[in-house]
Amino acid sequence: MTRRAVVLGGAGQVGGLFTRLLRPRGPVVSVDVRRSEAVGVESVVCDVRAPSAAVLDAVRSADVVVLALPEPVALTAAAACAEAVRSGALLVETLSVQEGVTRGLTALAEERGAEVCGLNPMFAPSLGFAGNAVAAVRVVDGPRTAEVLGLVAGAGARVVEVTAEEHDRTTAVLQAATHAAVLAFGAVVADHGDPSVLLGLAPPPHLTLLTVLARITGGNPDVYWEIQTANVHAAAVRTQLREALLAIDEFASTGDDTGFHDSVRRIDDGLGDHAPLLRDRCARLFAAGPTRGMDGTWTS
Repeated sequence: MTRRAVVLGGAGQVGGLFTRLLRPRGPVVSVDVRRSEAVGVESVVCDVRAPSAAVLDAVRSADVVVLALPEPVALTAAAACAEAVRSGALLVETLSVQEGVTRGLTALAEERGAEVCGLNPMFAPSLGFAGNAVAAVRVVDGPRTAEVLGLVAGAGARVVEVTAEEHDRTTAVLQAATHAAVLAFGAVVADHGDPSVLLGLAPPPHLTLLTVLARITGGNPDVYWEIQTANVHAAAVRTQLREALLAIDEFASTGDDTGFHDSVRRIDDGLGDHAPLLRDRCARLFAAGPTRGMDGTWTS
């Protein structure tokens, strides 16, 4: 049973998410360049790439070490703390790209007799685990991994187990393609649309895209840059997006309505049995969305 945990990067949003998950099971030490504000958590202010004696002592006694850090920092911190990782402990990394980091951590784990698990929350950490999906990669499996996956599921998350390669290929579509498509739409809006007029006339599909766009542009650009550049499969999905847009342009430019209809049917066929459920979800989303006042402004 997990009794003690160390969260490297514990003052960040992802680190805080796992700190809150693990705290009820036993003592948690947060290590970060700034102090953690989590209640009941020991906070050590330290650069995880050059761990202090106090940090190494905490790692030596830990059942679980969470690397809630960007990839280069995570691998550097793991190497710096490697000699303190005890046999039977679990290393959890939380990256949005899995293939590279899992290769790096596997050798460390095998040398130390430790477990490794990748857990990627597919949601903004502020939303919490309940009702949201977490991608799980069992890298070096064992009882600690099973226990932590149980904790995540017990917090209400939907745990989806995949290999590292499956994870990266899937997230290239889920994240890289989605964000690229929304940002491309945003570039058109920025160059050709008056926001006041757009919002005054916006039908539900356009308004929904605008809200997603505003969420992305209001976030940390580095996060979205990493999604586009760190995943080796991202370039391929961006190429597909470009080719698909060019195909639509070709259909419209040449009057090829048959080609356009065939393309729409092919896409719908790709959704399979999920298509009716997705259409129903869209109808409910639009029905429950914000309402527009007499002045054309939207309210929640």
